[in-house]
Amino acid sequence: MAVHHAACDGAISTRFLHAWAAAGTGAVAPLPPVIDRTLIKDATGLYDVFLKAMPSADEMEHVKVLDDKLLATFTLSKEDIQRVKDVVASEAAQRGAAPPRCSSLVATFGFMWSCHQRAKDDAGSTGGDPTYLLFPVDHRSRMKPPVPEEYLGNCVGIATHAAPMDQLAAAGASGLFVACTAVAAAIDEAVRGIGSPETVALWMHRVREAGVAGMWTVAGSPRFRVYEVDFGFGRPAKVEIVSVARTGAMAAAEGRSSRGGIEVGISLPAAGMQRFQKCFQDAIDWLHHQ
Repeated sequence: MAVHHAACDGAISTRFLHAWAAAGTGAVAPLPPVIDRTLIKDATGLYDVFLKAMPSADEMEHVKVLDDKLLATFTLSKEDIQRVKDVVASEAAQRGAAPPRCSSLVATFGFMWSCHQRAKDDAGSTGGDPTYLLFPVDHRSRMKPPVPEEYLGNCVGIATHAAPMDQLAAAGASGLFVACTAVAAAIDEAVRGIGSPETVALWMHRVREAGVAGMWTVAGSPRFRVYEVDFGFGRPAKVEIVSVARTGAMAAAEGRSSRGGIEVGISLPAAGMQRFQKCFQDAIDWLHHQ
């Protein structure tokens, strides 16, 4: 299925898949979509702000998919995620710092981001310059008044934060702490003062900075429950967001097994994928020996 983000965000597009699957199997369908743009109060003129900031068709860079790009899926089990949380809390205590709010999503994004940067460092991209992680945050429940979960459209904000490349790429507890702290800070800033002029200005400033410094983006979410979409043929054996082959983003979903966890898909050239696989496995092995 292909979805244009001008129509709706990932939360509602996967909700459509759940409704379609329910119709095909005779199961109880989710509530119908709410199609009412007046539910979104644009008091600060966000539409015009983002419209003016959009690059023209001539300015947009058309990214080509390299022939040797590979798609691979990596899974962090519930136990792995808990180990990341424990390591981050322990590192915070050793530093005498307040521990970041390390949810399962924060732990997963932080772990993968650190591994991704370490794989890039192995290719000679080390340094103390900042690099960014950018991912969407659903604001339906955070709006005032809240917007129904069934709202058909876009109701997401931008969460992004920087970390120094060399600190992010550090192996062990140090890199995980830096990564998870930055991810948690990104979420805290994204949900604070939604729609206010200050928040909008911060969004625009961070995105411009990220565009210059370099960023890794995220597509999908473990909350979408893509492995529960059953059209009558059983649960999907594998779900992939194929656009990551073009964008280079990290694709996130819930773990496909009954044991839970979070599944992450990435796309890299062959040499980069080999480096990433090693960094990922080394980090998992290190976690299991703590």
